[in-house]
Parts: sequence; C-alpha cells; structure tokens
Amino acid sequence: MQVKILSDLYPVLRRVVRALLVCLLPLAVFSSCQLFRVTEPDPEPAPEAVERTTESGLAYTIHRQGDGPGPEKGDLVIVHYTGMLADGTVFDSSYDREEPVSFRLSSGQVLPGWEEGILLLREGAKASFIIPPELAYGDMGFGPVPENETLKFEVELLEVIPPAEPLEAVRTDRTELAEDLYYFIVEEGDGTELEEDMQVSLHYTGYLDDEASVFDSSYDREEPLSFVLGSGMVLPGWEKALPEFRVGDKIRLWVPYQLAYGEQGRDPIPAKTNVVFDIEILEAQSIDKPRPFDVEGLDTLHTTSGLQYIVVEEGRGERPEKGHVLVVHYAAYLSDGTLFDSSVKRSEPLRFVLGAGQVLEGLDIGFSLLNKGSKARLIIPPYLAYGDEGDGPVPPGETVVFDVELIDFQR
Repeated sequence: MQVKILSDLYPVLRRVVRALLVCLLPLAVFSSCQLFRVTEPDPEPAPEAVERTTESGLAYTIHRQGDGPGPEKGDLVIVHYTGMLADGTVFDSSYDREEPVSFRLSSGQVLPGWEEGILLLREGAKASFIIPPELAYGDMGFGPVPENETLKFEVELLEVIPPAEPLEAVRTDRTELAEDLYYFIVEEGDGTELEEDMQVSLHYTGYLDDEASVFDSSYDREEPLSFVLGSGMVLPGWEKALPEFRVGDKIRLWVPYQLAYGEQGRDPIPAKTNVVFDIEILEAQSIDKPRPFDVEGLDTLHTTSGLQYIVVEEGRGERPEKGHVLVVHYAAYLSDGTLFDSSVKRSEPLRFVLGAGQVLEGLDIGFSLLNKGSKARLIIPPYLAYGDEGDGPVPPGETVVFDVELIDFQR
C-alpha cells in the first residue's frame, strides 16, 4: 500500500522539483555572475585646483590640465578668453564674438601677464589669471580698464602651432645688393619678373637677427601680403631687393636696420635691429598708373581752413555727414606731380569714418564738401596733411594733391 502511494506521488514530486529548479536557476546564474564579475576601480578624483603665484606677481589657477604640447616662445597660440575687472565686470570676451584670438608668443602683441601665463599651460588647458597692473595696463589704464587695475582672465588654450621651419639658406653664398642688404635664392621660380608699379602678392616670415625669433608671419593670418611695388608701402629693404626676383622664387633676405625699422625699432623689434625675412613670391601683375585729373579751366575753390579744391565732376547724391562710413578712391601726388600713393593702383577703395581722424585732416574736410558720385582735386597744405615732419615719401612741409572720387557712403 505504501509503495503504491509513493508511486502515485512520484509524478507530482517530479513536477515540483522541476518547478523549483526553474525558479532557482536564474538566481544561481545571477549569483554566479555576481561572484565572478570584475569591477572597475573607482576613478581617482581630479586634483583640486590650486592658485599659485609667480615671482613676477602673476597669480594663476589651472582648472583643467591640457594634454597637448606646451607652448614655447615663438609659437603661435589660439586662445579663447573672458577679461574681467577687479569687481567682476566683463570688459572683453572672445566667446561673445564667437572667434578666438591668435598671437605669437614673445612678439609683444599681448599683455606681459598673458605672455607669462600662457607659457605655463598645455594645449587644451583651462585656467584663470589674476594679473597685477604692472603686468597689465599699468597706471595709464586702457579704454574700459581704469588705471592701476588688477585684471582677471579666464582662458582656454585651444591650439599651439610651432613657427614655420626657416628656409635653408647658405649664408656664405648670399648676394649683396647694398651695404648689409643680402639675399639668397633658396628655390628659383619661373614666373614674371618683378618691376615697379606691379601688384605683388607674397607670403613671408620675419625673424630677428638671430634667425630664430619670429616676430611676424603672413602664414599665421592665412592671407598673403599684397602691395604695389615702388609705392613705399613696404620696408625700404624690400623695395630695393624685390625687383631682383620673379614669381615662384623662395628667398631669404637679410635687411639692415637702416632699411628696416630704423634706430627706434618697433614693438617687438628692438632699436637698431637687423632683421631676416623668408619670402615666397606668389603673384605679380602690372597695373596702370592713375592719370591725374584734367582741371584746366576749372575754378579753384578756397575754404577758411586753407584747403583748396576743384570739382572735376559733380555728383548727384547726398552729401555725407560726420560719422558716415565713406567708400572712396584716391591718387596722391607730391607738389612736383610724383605719385606716392593710390587706392586705384591697388584696385581697392579706401573705407573710413568721416570726421573720426582716420585720415588726413584735409581729406576729412574735403570729402565733407562733396556729394556722392563727385570727383575732385584736393590741394592740402602741410598743416592739414603730413606737417613739418613729413612721412615716408612725403618730405617735411610738403603741400600734397589728392585726386578723389566719393563712390558711396553709409550712415
């Protein structure tokens, strides 16, 4: 009897056991997974940002360590920043303009505090600088920055770009053009020979006399320099040397200070410093010289300022007012008729704000007398032009003549 009962219960027990196994199996698998799971170690907390102060008095805090290269003197750096006064007032921000700034370290383009601070970072870093007045705008202030103001900058170092490799020039084989003016052709081109009155386009990198310290480069701006050769728009050393070359030439040019930035120098170029240029000549094309206006038989009008003018062609538009942005063409002559500057030769009109002191005082006065579309000759005495000092090709005390056209203006 007992055996029969057990026999009857066997199927039932088997079903119970199977159900228990089904329920317990996931728990076993889960427990097994838990038992053998490899756990990642907890990440180390980021080091706390610490403010440090350099010997010069610059205080800096690195909030995010960069993982790129550290900049060196002569490198081009691209930076986003926000500048604040001591009370937290924002006075400038590249983020607001949605455009970072770029500058070359040790070129004197930025505040000394910036120069020092950027050199402490790596590409990708974010930091804050607290810059004392002596490393900022000093006791003079600047624009919205009061005198003796301590400034705070939040900066982000986006990119570090080393300077272009200098051209491999053989100093011993260089050719002398004038006293201490030398050149060496590193790579010969086969294009047009350069001549005066040509529109020339070229790339260049300028070095101090040690041939290691870069002070300027058109490659940084990703835009070649364009000018009219022989018009006094570039250094005298360039004017003397460039007619020796042709389109496609890559040259190294050694320029003495007398034919470069002179005895005074120009920031960041010290006084009496010889300079070196690597130059790549890209394009050159002849352009026609502007013809002086024919003013024979036309009336010469006089103003109380001493400016004289001759209306060659009367415009039909309105007359501009102070604050308007003018678009003009001009050709400038010395009193003997020598052309010394011209927007016509550059095929690029001049734009300036009338009455803002952006051009010669005589030009400000003269254009205020003309209607839109007018052409005129302006005869400008020295005290409304380049004064007793002169400037470049303009001798001291020179009366200059401008043939001008008022193309357009905007309010």
